[in-house]
Amino acid sequence: MTTTTATQVMSLRRSILVLGTLEVFGPLSMDLYMPSLPDLARDLGTSDALSQATMSASMIGLGLGQLIAGPLSDRLGRRPPLLVGVALFSVLSLLCAAAPDIEVLLAVRFLQGLAGSAGIVMALTVARDLFDGVELSRLLSMLALVAALAPILAPVIGGQLAAVMSWRGIFVVLAGFGAAIFLIGATLLRETLPPERRHGGGVATTVGQFGTVLRDRAFVAILAALVFGGITFFTYLASISFVVQGEHHLSPQAFSVIFAANSVASVLGAQLNRALVRRAGPLRMYVVAAGATAAAALALLAFAVGGSGLAPVLVTLAVLLACSGMSSPNSSVLALDSHAAHAGTAAALLGMATFVAGPLVAPLVSVGGATTMTMSVTMAVSSVIAAAIAWGVVVPAVRRRDAVRAAETVAVVTEPAAYT
Repeated sequence: MTTTTATQVMSLRRSILVLGTLEVFGPLSMDLYMPSLPDLARDLGTSDALSQATMSASMIGLGLGQLIAGPLSDRLGRRPPLLVGVALFSVLSLLCAAAPDIEVLLAVRFLQGLAGSAGIVMALTVARDLFDGVELSRLLSMLALVAALAPILAPVIGGQLAAVMSWRGIFVVLAGFGAAIFLIGATLLRETLPPERRHGGGVATTVGQFGTVLRDRAFVAILAALVFGGITFFTYLASISFVVQGEHHLSPQAFSVIFAANSVASVLGAQLNRALVRRAGPLRMYVVAAGATAAAALALLAFAVGGSGLAPVLVTLAVLLACSGMSSPNSSVLALDSHAAHAGTAAALLGMATFVAGPLVAPLVSVGGATTMTMSVTMAVSSVIAAAIAWGVVVPAVRRRDAVRAAETVAVVTEPAAYT
């Protein structure tokens, strides 16, 4: 191995380490102060509902902000939007800590989400710069380990912090976390988009990148499937605590164990994908996992209708989440496959679909009461629609895209022969 090659490998490993760190950005910013929500409501003299709305404000910001950071990274490179975003996240975290009332906190939490979105969208964008195809799927499956464990650990860490500091102190901790991400990104993350691959032009050109990406039929189909997949997942998040604790009267401790077990199931699904995707390919893994997710959701509905009790429901949910863990890396790979030149814009659209659509729709399920029945009906409908899109639209669109690409490659290779 030459010195140059060794240097490149070391730089690649550092970049992957940064990607793993960025994967915890969203969960920490969302969940770290969750145990302090009652304290926050009392301190600001507000309702529990408005206290919880600070989480929704941040999530919406995390989704919409990607539509800004992603396209900017295609124009300016990956490092500038990331570093500016996490720096602003730290400053806004301090403003959250100093918020005098709930109205100010809601506004600043939204802005904090906008800034922090740069870390989330850049994780997928940089991964696409470094890898594609099967190897990108394997990398995203590996990063799923961090993505699944962070939501479990963040509330636990937040609970320990809440024992020694107020909710304002936890936002100061978040500011320190943002500063640490800034230092890690500034020192360890190399620029993965060289100047010759960046697009020129002003705001109109940057916005125009959305049109370029959305003209890809396969991308749009995968985006639609992701929206319904997001509804499935966030319905689970919005409902499971009410089902376990309210409907079946289990303790909060039992709920935490169930939630952790389901997160582990998702991780196991992603690791199974990592083991199989080289042999089966991303498209086959994606459609099989989408179909299996829909089948598990229909089984969940059957158990709910039959009044089978909690145990079959929990087992089926674990299977569903494992199948979803297999599907997620491959949907990103297929969506980004033709968009190396617009990876930031494409990743932003994928992130927006995940962070905005699900959280806005899923809580509506609980309007009449979150029960096993309402949860299972919504998850079954959304996952079946996602699978139908995957099988009926994504597969032919991807195959058509691959055929066109192969024909263009043959034309380029054979064209010089016509002049000899």
